[in-house]
Amino acid sequence: MRITTALLPAALAVALGGLALPQPARAATGPALAVDATAGRHPISPYVYGMNFADAALARDIRLPVNRYGGNATTRYNFRADTTNRAADWYFENIPNDNADPESLPKGSESDRFIAGDKATGAETVLTLPMLGWIAKERARACAFSVAKYGPQESTDPWAPDCGNGKKPDGTNITGNDPRDTSVAVGPEYVTDWITHLKTEFGAAGDGGVRFYNLDNEPDLWHSTHRDVRSAGLGYDELRDRTYEYAAAVKAADPGAKVLGPVGWGLNSITYSGLDQDTCSRTGCWSNPPDKAAHGGQDLGPWYLDQMRAYEQQHGTRLLDYFDIHLYPQQSGVFGQEPGNDTTKALRLRSTRQLWDPTYVDESWINQPVRFIPRMRDLVDQHYPGTKIAMTEYSWGAYGDINGALAQADLLGIFGREGLDMANLWTAPTTDQPVAHAFRIFRNYDGDGGAFGETSVRATSADQDKLAVYAAERSADKALTLVVVNKSGDELTAPVALTGVGAGTAEVYRYSGANLAGVVRAADQPVGATGFTATFPANSITHLVLPRGDDADSEAPTVPGRPVAGAVTTDSIALSWAPATDRVGVTGYDVHRVEGTGTEKLGSATGTSFTATGLTADTAYTFVVTARDAAGNVSAASPGLTVRTAPVSTPTGGCQVSYAVSSSWPGGFTGQLTITNTGAAAFDGWQLDFDFPAAGQQVGHGWSATWKQTGASVTAESLSWNGRLAPGASTAIGFNGTWTGSNPVPAAFTLNGQRCA
Repeated sequence: MRITTALLPAALAVALGGLALPQPARAATGPALAVDATAGRHPISPYVYGMNFADAALARDIRLPVNRYGGNATTRYNFRADTTNRAADWYFENIPNDNADPESLPKGSESDRFIAGDKATGAETVLTLPMLGWIAKERARACAFSVAKYGPQESTDPWAPDCGNGKKPDGTNITGNDPRDTSVAVGPEYVTDWITHLKTEFGAAGDGGVRFYNLDNEPDLWHSTHRDVRSAGLGYDELRDRTYEYAAAVKAADPGAKVLGPVGWGLNSITYSGLDQDTCSRTGCWSNPPDKAAHGGQDLGPWYLDQMRAYEQQHGTRLLDYFDIHLYPQQSGVFGQEPGNDTTKALRLRSTRQLWDPTYVDESWINQPVRFIPRMRDLVDQHYPGTKIAMTEYSWGAYGDINGALAQADLLGIFGREGLDMANLWTAPTTDQPVAHAFRIFRNYDGDGGAFGETSVRATSADQDKLAVYAAERSADKALTLVVVNKSGDELTAPVALTGVGAGTAEVYRYSGANLAGVVRAADQPVGATGFTATFPANSITHLVLPRGDDADSEAPTVPGRPVAGAVTTDSIALSWAPATDRVGVTGYDVHRVEGTGTEKLGSATGTSFTATGLTADTAYTFVVTARDAAGNVSAASPGLTVRTAPVSTPTGGCQVSYAVSSSWPGGFTGQLTITNTGAAAFDGWQLDFDFPAAGQQVGHGWSATWKQTGASVTAESLSWNGRLAPGASTAIGFNGTWTGSNPVPAAFTLNGQRCA
């Protein structure tokens, strides 16, 4: 008999004269994970799982909720001729779409077929409406920069050699071309005409027709992407006026439709107009952008929202439903179809933190915390409450690699947790690419419609860069669903603490480098009353589903009564409420503060009273209460109570402000300030004021405060999370700024009107 040493214990293998085979390495200890099903509860918008130009097979497979018809070519789409101009993407050419029956146009155009395809798969459509003022003039190929007409050029279309890229052989732009070579001028009536056609074909928005309309695509880059018809950047006032005209046309044609704008290209779209981006990219005027200066130094994003709010207040019609800004990671090599080397792969996984993490300094030219989703949410909350936030283009690349799938799964979890209202991947992956499987983990992990829950609950990781965790409750069966993304490259064993969930057995589904062909069912995971410990393979996405057992109590308590306010101080509000009932007994209540589209758990009580503390003076808060039972069932939220804390006079005592230039470069610098309460009374909200001593010093992007500058005077106002400073407490704030000539330190600071040391 032949003895195989691989089947023997190590000691026996040695005794037989063979060497013991290496034993499998034990998994490294991973960071602790925690999930609290009673806290942080808020709806996850299904629209965060959207794409651009998804094909029907993938759309059906993942039950795609929203599909966008967008991009540079749609800016000049002529629906009657079914022709686009490809702009700077492809030699500024008019290219008719393939159409089997052009005589029937506009019926049966590419856009009609796109919408019909969405209806067949159950997806909503986001349709891009031209707002530039020019569209392709006819159903025929044409060039904006004909070599025969405008002379030799740097590059020409290899399939159409007369079509150039609009640059002379020396690389300078050709100017003075005739826009009518390719295009015809149109106005808002074009939008009215198109929507009228769409309603005839598909019905109005409320009757199954097109529900969402983008106001063009990245208009702050028109001067670059569409420079054959527009050479100057789009300024503050023109963006506002075009939005008024075109959005009003949408609302008049289909009042149930939702409008998304300004559809900017990225972070700069929140800060600068297209006119300033155009001007300053050529002249280096970033320290004092002229268009921004002409509008009180206010960033474009908040100014735009203010204008939209003013329109509604004046006319009684909301024109803007979604504040929409695109985002592509600016870190080197991250956005691209190739995964890159190990350094780039690690950077790709790390860079998703720019979406939410205030401690993450973007590792690109941005070089500051971005907090993209909270930043957008703060802007709409402050400048146009009720507006939703969208990101109708984004991509972290590497669609064909497990590294791209890990990043995509992380993004989808972040979108739901952070309360984004819509996100559309540019463009859709093929059905068999790893990034498509990242969507399946959330939308169809078992091939039978199994999906991540619709109500986000609190999930935390001691080290998000190693193990990211996201959790949600599913409405149909009240199952707790968890997605864990192992980004570390090592197999990790980690404890998972659970609150508000009973013991049971979790189903486990996984996508990993071990099987790139699809999501696989792994061994079930036993779950104890307080949690479990599990091993997560390297480079893997794990979906755990903890269902409610058939014999388990799945009936939630009744809804508690609306809270009633008792004693109210500058920093606290006493609350009480009528009790809930439950067939096995209520074990406790959780008090939540309503924030935007979600809630923040403030604390718990076994009885029917609770005092919310740590609040900001003279500030309105809305509270709701939920009840829970021993089986972890949670009631619906009570009706909300809104109450304002008491005002506070200017605090007595002292304050100290330290100011440092942490980094400096020609024309720019990073300023960091620390505010300390050296007095005996708490600051319940603060406003810091100082003057720059030199002309040309200007605050740009700021963080941890609301920054404003008028002339030389700078104001920084506290945010909700850092407004209260107890005696001896400090908070750090900062900004990236610009300077010309010299960059001296401000001489004096005041806080809430009093001079600080």
